[in-house]
Amino acid sequence: MEKQPKLLSSQLLLKNCVFEVSLNSVLLTWKEQPAKKKRVSGGIHRPFKLSAYHSVPVSEILAVRELDVDSSGTKDDGRWQKMSQKTTEPYPCAFTVSYVERARKHRWRCADVTFHCPEGALSQQWVQTIREQLASLANRPKHLLVYINPFGGKQQGKPIYEQKVAPLFAHANISTDVIVTGHANHARDHLKTEAELKQYDGVVCVGGDGMFSEVVHGLISRTQRDNAVDQNCPEERLVPCTLRIGIIPAGSTDCICFATVGTNDPVTSALHIIVGDSQPMDVCSVHHNNTFLRYSVSLLGYGFYGDVLTDSERKRWMGPARYDFSGFKTFLTHNYYEGTVSYLPATDVLGTPRDRTKCRAGCLICRHNRQRYSEDRAEKYRTDILVSESECDGDWKTIRGKFLAINAASMSCACPRSPNGLSPAAHLADGTTDLILVRKCSRFDFLRHLLRHTSKDDQFDLGFVEVHRVRRFRFTPRHCQSDSDLALELRENGKHLFGQFCRDHPACGCGPSYSNWNCDGEILPHAAIEVGAHCQLIKLFARGIEELPVFEDLPAPCAI
Repeated sequence: MEKQPKLLSSQLLLKNCVFEVSLNSVLLTWKEQPAKKKRVSGGIHRPFKLSAYHSVPVSEILAVRELDVDSSGTKDDGRWQKMSQKTTEPYPCAFTVSYVERARKHRWRCADVTFHCPEGALSQQWVQTIREQLASLANRPKHLLVYINPFGGKQQGKPIYEQKVAPLFAHANISTDVIVTGHANHARDHLKTEAELKQYDGVVCVGGDGMFSEVVHGLISRTQRDNAVDQNCPEERLVPCTLRIGIIPAGSTDCICFATVGTNDPVTSALHIIVGDSQPMDVCSVHHNNTFLRYSVSLLGYGFYGDVLTDSERKRWMGPARYDFSGFKTFLTHNYYEGTVSYLPATDVLGTPRDRTKCRAGCLICRHNRQRYSEDRAEKYRTDILVSESECDGDWKTIRGKFLAINAASMSCACPRSPNGLSPAAHLADGTTDLILVRKCSRFDFLRHLLRHTSKDDQFDLGFVEVHRVRRFRFTPRHCQSDSDLALELRENGKHLFGQFCRDHPACGCGPSYSNWNCDGEILPHAAIEVGAHCQLIKLFARGIEELPVFEDLPAPCAI
């Protein structure tokens, strides 16, 4: 890396010690200056103390401000400290730099460091130069549209924003327009029709995965409408959204936030928004008979996960505990479903679902696959031979059978309860989704599969489980070939006196022939669907999960 020229360099006071403070366009550094030692008898010198050395990327500086040190104390590192009058007399002026500090488990915190200057002009020069560097960071948002869901999770969305997030935005000079949603799909409908998106640098949602889904649907639909793209066509190439989306977790599970940041912490998410991080993300479109249904960014689940959601919706009065109850009930019910799965394998990408290569910040697989995707699209348009993928029947694979679960994971779907997720090696932005097929098996074997979601064991290393990385797939249930058949069966099942008894006891042979699709926590109205992955359709204010801190304190060189 080419060495950057220094913009400023001064000897300033920090915590009663003199530091050499330097600034270039990339880093702010401060290094403690060694105190002079007197020679002792016998010509032996006292050992030199290693100097403290710290560095902060300019991209992770949040704000800078001048301080009035005439008062009795000064704020440093988040604490009020009494400064010795004798020490600060030669340094009567000061400024404080707020920056990102990494804590445990991928959490970020706002830290402060205060430097004392010998004269006011020097302090003002430092403040002005740092502010100029921050202003040159084009990726940082200046004006945000914020949606708050006051009802999601534990109904803490508004207090979380007002107490933890809004002060950070104000400190970083970010202006906001805040809308507290009053009903379901409020944010989606506002984004689709009323919002003046050109005046904003991003959209922030305060809530859970459902709130994020609303914002995604509103923003993508608005973008396609503005670009005259027909969302009802499964083969249509969708236009990527230009505005980034920020997630302040305030829901029950917050799977999206956990999978893209590594923690469900509102302060961490707010700091990612402030520094202007950008993480591209794939989105799957779901269609039925050339009619658009929904977008999915995390999980599409048929069978087990669809039944869990369907049952839990009848028990909303139980709160978040309904998911555990419905999951246990669905496991005991042990229904399986017959159908046909057709899929288009992603054969031209790096990585496989079982290679244990997790998607992390700066993921090379996502970058490579995005480049291949763009080149393939450009080649098709240059030669004007844009052939519908559905016409290439020779590339499609077909599987028929009885399934306990059919899942499509566009990301790992990791959460605090399942740190590895449903598909640990799934990638956020490679233009594919991992299709997981769990065939009919015993309850004991299915339990083994479920338990592996919470351990480090390979959850696909089971004879009844298979996984494929695909670009598109279709599913058709055996007994529901059309909407009229599905509606008729729904009515007939409702008339049976012992219909629910048979559903809960499949040993009698009267188990249901259909399930529901769980699409990011929403129930789809159709069982027969077609799904296509769209590469990097949206961007988040995130950078992916960091394996290790990008910038660490460097060991100081030994004095000679």
